[in-house]
Amino acid sequence: MCRCGGCHAYPIDEDTEFSKVVGAIDPGGETEDVVIYLTDLPRRQGTTPVLADISVPDRFAVISIPGLGGAFIERRVRDLARTVVAEVTGRSREQHAPAKRLERVQDDDVVHYLAPSALSRLRLLAGMVYANRPWRLVTGMSKVMMAAFATGAVSLAYPTMWQLSATMGPWRLSAATVLASASLIAWLIIEHKLWERPGSSGARERAVLYNASTVITLTIGVVVFHTALFVLLLLTAWWTIPPQMVTENTGRPAGSTTLLLMAWLVGAVATLGGALGSGMEDDEAVKAAAYGARQRQRFDHAD
Repeated sequence: MCRCGGCHAYPIDEDTEFSKVVGAIDPGGETEDVVIYLTDLPRRQGTTPVLADISVPDRFAVISIPGLGGAFIERRVRDLARTVVAEVTGRSREQHAPAKRLERVQDDDVVHYLAPSALSRLRLLAGMVYANRPWRLVTGMSKVMMAAFATGAVSLAYPTMWQLSATMGPWRLSAATVLASASLIAWLIIEHKLWERPGSSGARERAVLYNASTVITLTIGVVVFHTALFVLLLLTAWWTIPPQMVTENTGRPAGSTTLLLMAWLVGAVATLGGALGSGMEDDEAVKAAAYGARQRQRFDHAD
């Protein structure tokens, strides 16, 4: 959880009752008039995402960022924080238009703001993917990128790859690309134990949500990875391969389309090679793409 001034790890998960959250954080020790903590943990009431839990007597609130979706995060957090301040100070909430779209549930001195029912679960999943920071996964896989690029650069020198790329066609090349990317995603999940297995029937839905966000995050990261690799290989092919040699081996004129198909095929092969060598990447960066692994790290740091 984060607040203005720093981040802290607490032994808290999404199922922890808000009263226990208040007890663990102890906002009474803070000097600010209103204390608002931000968390990337999804909080839910049943299946409905909870955007904010507010303890009015403690003048304390927790805002769950994933429930806000995957776009315009700063503005939505700012608007919700204003609603929290209005709630604990007794000011009129009607001044804050965003709060009108939220469901307000009061339980004694605790107020919960729930997400609008329309597309709330899809918005929560998008927010979880955003919280996973898929772009960090790409930077954490720089070693795999270099290994895959080296593999691809060597493969570009083989006339067999030129001939295959000229005869496979777009559909087969697309299938090879999907297969290679899926292999890299699967290997990352298996190698780093990112797949959540529910320990009980009640935890099944949470595991489905966590696994879905992990797969989508890894897919985004691998797509960016593959695109960057394709561009690097295309530039390498354009710079190093003599067109007349390609024409002699394929029997076709070597133009821009030939280089594109060549880089496309070699990129798929190199991505598959990257899957086999994915143990070289930054373990922390990969685990940061999964809620379950990240939460276990927080519990370890809190101990």
